[in-house]
Amino acid sequence: MKIFSRLVLAATVLTLAGAAWSQQAVQTPEGRIAVRVEMVNLLCSVLDRRGNYVTTLQQDDFIVYENNAPQRIENFSAMSDLPLSIALLIDTSASVANKLKFEQDAATEFFATVLRPQDKALLVEFDTGVTLIQDFTNDTNLLGKQLRTLRAAGGTSLYDAVLLVAEEKLVPDQGERRKTVIVISDGEDTVSKVTFEEALEMAQRSGATVFAISTNKGGYFGVKGSDEGDTILEQLTSATGGKAYYPTKMEDLSLAFREINQELRSQYSISYRSSNPARDGTFRALRVAVKGKDLRVRHRKGYFAPKSSGSD
Repeated sequence: MKIFSRLVLAATVLTLAGAAWSQQAVQTPEGRIAVRVEMVNLLCSVLDRRGNYVTTLQQDDFIVYENNAPQRIENFSAMSDLPLSIALLIDTSASVANKLKFEQDAATEFFATVLRPQDKALLVEFDTGVTLIQDFTNDTNLLGKQLRTLRAAGGTSLYDAVLLVAEEKLVPDQGERRKTVIVISDGEDTVSKVTFEEALEMAQRSGATVFAISTNKGGYFGVKGSDEGDTILEQLTSATGGKAYYPTKMEDLSLAFREINQELRSQYSISYRSSNPARDGTFRALRVAVKGKDLRVRHRKGYFAPKSSGSD
């Protein structure tokens, strides 16, 4: 087990964390400095009016806007087969003691179902602190074994967990991968050292899609739900292109994991070169639409552009 390092939000770390988009200056043979604008990568899910996934669309069906400016899509794939990097964050505070076994069972089944040889997952528990129980692996038996070691006690450091996993595990996880965070929690943070806004920003900088399974909505296992906690989970997932689930019984918990699995297998991968080359560190709003069809597109709401040392 590893206790994550303490929270150090240095400006250099935040600048380097804009992994979803970057640009580099390169020397040309003539000695001129040229700027190479790298790709902005995003994943999206498309649903019809009944909530069914639509997986038959083509590149020409999509329009991508960055700060309301249309962008030219350069790379596209349907039902993306890019390898997955999954971080499962489980709330093990005292308030979830009577639910933990059900969560362990459902998570074990999920890993056994979703992980392919090219995929990997890690396991983190958070209560008063944040602990890496299992680092990235594709060994589903090992993940299941480590899930069984979880015990409930203490407070809830949800924001710390999201920030630390994004910063220390997902930002450095480079390459063509789909970064996914799954949070099982009631959403009620009690002891974190960072704010919700800081945690959300780091999740956005990592390029991860966050899904959440609430442990309180509708009296889950006899516990009254918290509107505030569920609002936090909704904001976290919506901003990153994921979804929050609110199971009311054990069967719904397993169903939530199955729906996440289905979404991961139904995503479109889209890449474009930003028409705005400025290295200003600003947040760029994203919007993805499907031409001429009454369909709903779920995707992250934006990304942070990198910031050069000379930017204000």
